[in-house]
Amino acid sequence: MATITAAMGPLIAGFSAAKSHSFSKLPMNVSRTASGLNFTDSQLSGTKISAAHFQIPSPVPVDALPRPSLMPIARRICPFTGKKSNRANLVSHSNHKTKKLQFVNLQYKRIWWEAGKRYVKLRLSTKAIKTIEKNGLDAVAKKAGIDLSKK
Repeated sequence: MATITAAMGPLIAGFSAAKSHSFSKLPMNVSRTASGLNFTDSQLSGTKISAAHFQIPSPVPVDALPRPSLMPIARRICPFTGKKSNRANLVSHSNHKTKKLQFVNLQYKRIWWEAGKRYVKLRLSTKAIKTIEKNGLDAVAKKAGIDLSKK
């Protein structure tokens, strides 16, 4: 067994040395075209590789950074009743408890607004829809402090 290891030692060492040879160390010719773009000629395939993708971009001024949109994020909260998700435990048969959220039953609903003579599209809980049917949209919006003329 020692003879096999001694005989294969130079092969393995030669294989690792050949394997560690990097293609990035091969010489490449850089040329400049009329358009001003840098291209690199590789000796491996003869194709031209654009060097524009490898340039480091200049730092962007703080004023030029993209700003977040001013659109409101739709949250899972009913604006009329204030209902929001409830933290609960999911209890398995072995009484193992896992945290979970019980979300509000929110629905997109188009409701006729009599004072504004138009439809208003709202995202309401089903409890708020029942309350609006019972008391009217103006009374529920006034109690919740919501201005319907904006929507």
